[in-house]
Amino acid sequence: MSTRVRWVIAAVATATVLAALGLVLWQERPVRITVPAPPPADAARACAALHHALPRKLDGQDRRRVTTDSPLVAAWGDPPIVLRCGVPVPAAYQPTSQVVTINGVDWFPEQLTRGYVFTTVGRVANVEVSVPDAYAPEVNPLVDLAGAVADKVPKR
Repeated sequence: MSTRVRWVIAAVATATVLAALGLVLWQERPVRITVPAPPPADAARACAALHHALPRKLDGQDRRRVTTDSPLVAAWGDPPIVLRCGVPVPAAYQPTSQVVTINGVDWFPEQLTRGYVFTTVGRVANVEVSVPDAYAPEVNPLVDLAGAVADKVPKR
């Protein structure tokens, strides 16, 4: 084998290893999420139970690592779909506000510049899910979450 062929093989092998390493490092980048203030005890228990019941995939997106080890937060995909449990009732929410009901779970939608934030209402703990517009229609991830929320976060 000529020296030139060996150099080409070595260059291709090195590029392949570097590309694979870059992909692994990129995928392992944790998502930074602001953790809500500690909720009351009943809400904290519900959030912990929900955290253990969350799906590994959400709307086809894999679960992501987050920067903090808290049962109050989770993320999937890139851009990340972010879940926060134990958040306050949204300021814009009124008892007469329109909600989206998915599999028995009521969500209050708030449109953002680039997506939506959905917050459960009428439960022991409020669960907030931020969905970037890259996942339109943005309600789809709620279908994957509704079972766990209904099962682990009781109605008031």
